[in-house]
Amino acid sequence: MAKILIVDDDPDFIEMTSVVLERAGHQVVEAANGEEGFARAKQEKPDLVILDVIMDTVLEGVTISQRMHEDPELRNLPVIMVTSIANTDYAELFPTDEYIHIDAFMSKPITPAALLRQVDRLLAG
Repeated sequence: MAKILIVDDDPDFIEMTSVVLERAGHQVVEAANGEEGFARAKQEKPDLVILDVIMDTVLEGVTISQRMHEDPELRNLPVIMVTSIANTDYAELFPTDEYIHIDAFMSKPITPAALLRQVDRLLAG
């Protein structure tokens, strides 16, 4: 079906999400941080990216989504941002007054059904 890049520093989240996506017929590519994720997106040309917010820095996912939007090769790549930032001391740092270049936002923990609904919606669009 589709090639999906998961960018997250939590190996358990990557493993569980990979299982869900692979069972649905998708190919999964992984990256453990934003820099690696940006490089893998350029190299692998995925159909969709699942991007964490908090990795090596508090808002690394937001920064990477901006860099992807500014890159002509990656600009139209659908992005699902996943995060648990609402449950941390960093919640007030998340930008609410500016446009973030993502196509969907999900708060962790996410259910397999909800994830697949978002993936299917974005891949169809």
